[in-house]
Amino acid sequence: MSRVFNPDSAGKERNQLRKKIVIAIRAFMSQQEPNQEAKDASAFIVIALRRIHGTVEQSVVAWEKRGYWVKADRFRLEWEWTLNMSNKLEQLLIQENWIEVAGTCVQIAQKFYNVNVSPNHRMGVPWTGSWKKLFS
Repeated sequence: MSRVFNPDSAGKERNQLRKKIVIAIRAFMSQQEPNQEAKDASAFIVIALRRIHGTVEQSVVAWEKRGYWVKADRFRLEWEWTLNMSNKLEQLLIQENWIEVAGTCVQIAQKFYNVNVSPNHRMGVPWTGSWKKLFS
């Protein structure tokens, strides 16, 4: 019997979301004023951080089945900031406090300092329509 390989694992989704967040932060920071693209990019960051938080439980289930509770708890603690930061960013977006939104995006970018995204990436513009999705 051969090993079952899941190409759509939680870790792969987390890495893709991290890259998309980096691209969205770049797009947000390149805007001169808060226009629709800046709103969409910042709303996408909130949505993506929540999706990352959701993948953490999927990853630790296998570890807990084997009795690696300490490893599972460390992993949860490592990614706990994603939910806190997404909630903070959402509140700032509701208030439309763009200076604080920019500061929060810088904090998020610091967490993803080791994520390399080529300028010629093929991810497109994943944040289009995210403002509407988040606030409707």
